[in-house]
Amino acid sequence: MQAERIKKDEIFAALPKLSESHFLSSIQEVGKEKVDAIIVLDDDPTGTQTVSDVPVLTQWDTDTIISEFQNESPLFFILTNSRSLTEKEAKEQASTIGKNIQRAAKKTGTRYWVISRSDSTLRGHYPAEFIALEEGLEWKNGVHFIIPAFFEGGRYTIDNIHYVLNDDELIPAAQTPFAEDKVFGFKNSELRHWVVEKNDGKIAIENVATISIEELRTASEDALIEKLNHFKDGTLCVVNAADYQDLHFFSLALMKTEIQPLFRTAASFVSAIAGLEKKPLLSGKTIRDNSENGGLIIVGSYVPTSSSQLYHLLSHREDIQNIEIQVDQILGVQNQESLYQEYVNQINGFIRSGQTVVVYTSRKLVSAESDDKNQEIGKTVSNFITQIISHLDVCPAYLLTKGGITSSDIATKGLGIKRAIVRGQIIKGVPVWELGGETRFPKSHQIIFPGNVGTNESLTEVVEKLMK
Repeated sequence: MQAERIKKDEIFAALPKLSESHFLSSIQEVGKEKVDAIIVLDDDPTGTQTVSDVPVLTQWDTDTIISEFQNESPLFFILTNSRSLTEKEAKEQASTIGKNIQRAAKKTGTRYWVISRSDSTLRGHYPAEFIALEEGLEWKNGVHFIIPAFFEGGRYTIDNIHYVLNDDELIPAAQTPFAEDKVFGFKNSELRHWVVEKNDGKIAIENVATISIEELRTASEDALIEKLNHFKDGTLCVVNAADYQDLHFFSLALMKTEIQPLFRTAASFVSAIAGLEKKPLLSGKTIRDNSENGGLIIVGSYVPTSSSQLYHLLSHREDIQNIEIQVDQILGVQNQESLYQEYVNQINGFIRSGQTVVVYTSRKLVSAESDDKNQEIGKTVSNFITQIISHLDVCPAYLLTKGGITSSDIATKGLGIKRAIVRGQIIKGVPVWELGGETRFPKSHQIIFPGNVGTNESLTEVVEKLMK
């Protein structure tokens, strides 16, 4: 039976009331005794959207991980950008990272947990890279948790159905444009059925365990601990959540169990399991530099939310210069260097003169007949944009990148980031990175704006905040 759309207020009113207990200090205290480091493998850079003052690595060789362990970072990200890879490439990469983590942990004696952070609308190489990661870690007794809730972006899991908030209505995820993704599409909003679908029917639905919101809000901590401890090795469990307190209660109970967890989650669980306090949103002044240069906005994401936000910005801020990059032209031209240099010259001129410029790819989606070819098209376009960034002569007052793969390629290939610090968020769900000294523009900031976050006005809101 297909899940139905429902008003958020209606379904929330029917849920058990939240308790007035606060779990963060307990999570922090118990967590120190349980684990030395939580490592988040992020399939694009938007997963940092709920944390502050946390390192992000773009390399994952054993020595780099050893160094981060020796820094005693209790939480850090490794940016894998695996959603831009083919499934075969993603599996190989996940296995390699797992092996390197295991080697680094053995050498340093570090106790660690691993989160495979993925898209809150269920897109990504699941279960392929998740299984490859576990094999690389050489974990044979793990319990798998699926937790896609992302409250800052309006993603909730209730009665095992994953919802996406649109205005005041909760829409089952499979009924949204995200489910029509050319590479990562899906048909089921009910997460047990989604797991079966993604595993090609190799897992029976009765073998997918669940933890309900009712349990998280009415059961005792001891009861939840007992349930978790009774999970057999290899159990796969869907965790429902509609509020941070649900995740906090689950996290605290989990830390008091004897099981070996491995997580496939969205961003909200990261801050919950790490026991992070919420911090105020960043001001525009703390992000932009003190020069008279203009800002630079890059929009590469094609999801409908991104296009709507782009059109809103273009129609409401006529003072911002705009440059459209024709995708057909990129794919058809042989001398890309000559073409991207034309864009570089234009952008340098605008920024140097103090004008903010938005650069965006043409909105007509160009697609091919196979997933691999669609990803190749995406790579070609992203590499073209990256070349533009890497050849800029002038540092923009700020750099805002829209879309996960776009942001990742610009960060690693265009700016040369090896280690950045997440300073916080400029609006809910939109993280800000401070670039390291090794980068093209040291100590400047990159705003990582996910393609599927916010309302039509959100991009304009952020830009206006930066231009004050």
